[in-house]
Amino acid sequence: MKSPRNRRKLALGAAAFTLAGAAVFTTLTPSASASASDGDRHPHPPKPTVVLVHGGFADASNWNGVMSGLQKDGYPVMAPANPLRGIPNDAAYIASVLRSIQGPIVLVGHSYGGAVITNAAAGNPNVKALVYVAAFVPDTGEKLGDIINKYPGSEIQAALNAVPFPNPDGSAGTDLYIRTDRFRDVFAADVSKKEAALMAAGQRPFSASSFEDATTAAAWRTIPSYGVVATADKAIPAAVERWEYQRAGARRVVEVKGASHVVMISNPGVVERLIEQAARENR
Repeated sequence: MKSPRNRRKLALGAAAFTLAGAAVFTTLTPSASASASDGDRHPHPPKPTVVLVHGGFADASNWNGVMSGLQKDGYPVMAPANPLRGIPNDAAYIASVLRSIQGPIVLVGHSYGGAVITNAAAGNPNVKALVYVAAFVPDTGEKLGDIINKYPGSEIQAALNAVPFPNPDGSAGTDLYIRTDRFRDVFAADVSKKEAALMAAGQRPFSASSFEDATTAAAWRTIPSYGVVATADKAIPAAVERWEYQRAGARRVVEVKGASHVVMISNPGVVERLIEQAARENR
């Protein structure tokens, strides 16, 4: 049997152990709180704004499927109206839109919109990535009229109607439209006939000067780029798209089998995922 003296020693030891345990617990709790406070002081960076620039004959509604997915995933999105008045005018306009945005930007261009973003993003440190969707990716001094014929396969030039219009200074300009009887075949073969008919009826005039304007800057030389190839594209041949993206050193190129020129309409999820990858990799 333990003596009363020994029993008192055991009781005091147990009490000391309990108090020590309580002291350890108390010490850990403030540390955890401090960690949480540190996390509050250093939150994850905000998601970049995704700016979507449409191409010729089109409007911003071509991005609706892509925009819906991006917004669902928490990305701020803008899809400004590309004026389609030629590269100098359109690049200056899109550049002004970019300057109005605070924080990082992922800039996306479809078709002719690729040439516009190539010029507009130059010198803007907020543009962290460029995503080209079945797009032109010109270098300094190049003209789109030359690039489109680098490889065979484009049928769009033979499907165009040229419509003269007066400029404010009295000179004449020329707008281009795709003939309605050729629109779906050369531009939107993988969307429904009904949707293609609506797109043809609502197409916007596209200045012919866009094919003769020389590119003055190549933002892809300093900004990481990504590309989508539409393998059944009859506007910009897939071979042209592959060559451009390779020359630009694109970090990732996604090929969409059987996709027409409007791949962002027929396959919005593919385009959205590439944009989000560019956003994650270039925060």
